[in-house]
Amino acid sequence: MPQEYPYQDAFNRTLADRSMATATRDEYTATLKDFFHYLENFNPTYQRDHRVNQLQTPDVEQYLAMLVDARQIQNQTYNKILSHLNVYFKFLFSHRWTPYLPTLDLKSKPKQAAQPVNYRWVDTLADFLADQRLHVYTRLTLLLIAHGYPVQVFLQPDFTANLITADWSATDQAFLQEFRVFVTPLQDRFQTGDWFLKQRAAADPHLTLPGLHKYLKPDERIIGFALSPTVLYQGYLVNYLRRHPQKTDREVVATLNLEPDSIDYYRRLAQRAD
Repeated sequence: MPQEYPYQDAFNRTLADRSMATATRDEYTATLKDFFHYLENFNPTYQRDHRVNQLQTPDVEQYLAMLVDARQIQNQTYNKILSHLNVYFKFLFSHRWTPYLPTLDLKSKPKQAAQPVNYRWVDTLADFLADQRLHVYTRLTLLLIAHGYPVQVFLQPDFTANLITADWSATDQAFLQEFRVFVTPLQDRFQTGDWFLKQRAAADPHLTLPGLHKYLKPDERIIGFALSPTVLYQGYLVNYLRRHPQKTDREVVATLNLEPDSIDYYRRLAQRAD
């Protein structure tokens, strides 16, 4: 299997030696894949020869600044990503695969006060699906999250191609009919039934999370709230819990495919929602 970022196999062995949970290792992988994908597309230092041993502090700062400015990540997420990068570069430095520690002088951000979760967007989904000002990928993201699918699931190859939508509402079906007019030529070009596809020729036609953000970000000015898929999904979960207060923790965990230890967190969010 090809490596998705430099020294991935060796780094994964190091994480496994620490008896780290699989979910945590997956978070490291997601961070580093996204980091190097960004460098490949936007960082001149890395684009020249793809040598990780040339990366210095400004290169990491550029990526982190993009996360804050373009994706509007919260400080807690910023600190987690910085921690992932710091562990990775310390690993490289310890093996003398890089002479630099580009994260050494980068500081974490102070903890932010919890912001109310926007859960009301789910109740006006039909209006958003009909809003022609919003890109079809924005509306499709809202639709899939409103049906309980997080972004890390619906961006996976083959997921949307095999998604069963027969029991979805008439409003949902009307949008899907519009969407198919848009996506069918792309599916024919790339020979895939998946839904989130790049609009230009590419070795891998599937839209990445950074690619999806390029559609979501401009639409925030139209829709009036943040379109981060992670935040939208939190809003969906809070909306569900507020509409089904009688359901037990076990029922909610089974219905929403949540980890059992996360239900308390989302119930607290639902209680704080105004």
